[in-house]
Amino acid sequence: MKKIIIAGGTGFLGKVLINHFKDKVSQIIVLTRSESRKEMNVHYVLWDAKTLSGWESHLENADVLINLTGKSVDCRYTKRNRELIYNSRIESTKILNKAVSQCQHPPKLWLNSSTATIYRHSTDKQMDEFTGEIGNDFSMNIAKAWEKEFFNIKVQGTRKVALRTSIVLGKNGGAFKPLKSIVKIGVGRKQGNGNQFLSWVREEDFARAVEVIINHDKIGSIVNVVSPLPVRNKEFMTSLRKALNVPVGIPINKTLLEIGSKIIQTETELVLKSRNVIPKKLTDSGFTFKYQTLEKAFTQIIEN
Repeated sequence: MKKIIIAGGTGFLGKVLINHFKDKVSQIIVLTRSESRKEMNVHYVLWDAKTLSGWESHLENADVLINLTGKSVDCRYTKRNRELIYNSRIESTKILNKAVSQCQHPPKLWLNSSTATIYRHSTDKQMDEFTGEIGNDFSMNIAKAWEKEFFNIKVQGTRKVALRTSIVLGKNGGAFKPLKSIVKIGVGRKQGNGNQFLSWVREEDFARAVEVIINHDKIGSIVNVVSPLPVRNKEFMTSLRKALNVPVGIPINKTLLEIGSKIIQTETELVLKSRNVIPKKLTDSGFTFKYQTLEKAFTQIIEN
């Protein structure tokens, strides 16, 4: 590969991908709302994720376009935040569709963020790309609209893949820091009844999975980017306490979670929904996860 474009690439996952690919490609273009700058072979180019303003010229002859743009769902679902969550995903995908469609030599592959939250709450069935059951609420409908916008336009010569990703564990961002804080203050036992499943993936495996999708053109359309072993919330918290050497933790029931979520301005759905998702397409392709167990993932994060 010579050129990768990463839209919305200044966040946690963007930095993970930049670090993974910077020594493997000639150039990485990061589309950002911050100022334009250059760091070695990584070029940061200004865009507003809504309009064509010159940034689209960089899409010509790109090997891969990766769109990570979207407001974080770690917030209260007020009317304003719901609009921002929806618009940030739909508008950025729509303008990229327009830009790619106008290219003389469009990107060979376009990977667009999606979410494993698109599947229904499930404690009874593992959700893969073939038999997974799509649900119907605010978060799931956002995901459905996002993917619909992404696949709405077909561009000849551009393969499209939606990445249904769950919690990505890494030391410098994502869910690990707040979860670590919860354990450290002594309330890291379980949330709710603790039986809800949590699908997760280590940041290194996320980047490795992206590379496999890039290199295997038979992996297409929809891909679950999660580890093959989802765990229940209570098991997840037990593993994290053990890794952090915190022997005890107080459970938090649903009522307390509701109160706490209002205080820290987030939603209980983020911890109470059962995301029982598995990566069938990746495992069928022969991909091997380096971190298949939480114990190994947590140990590596903490020790490094």
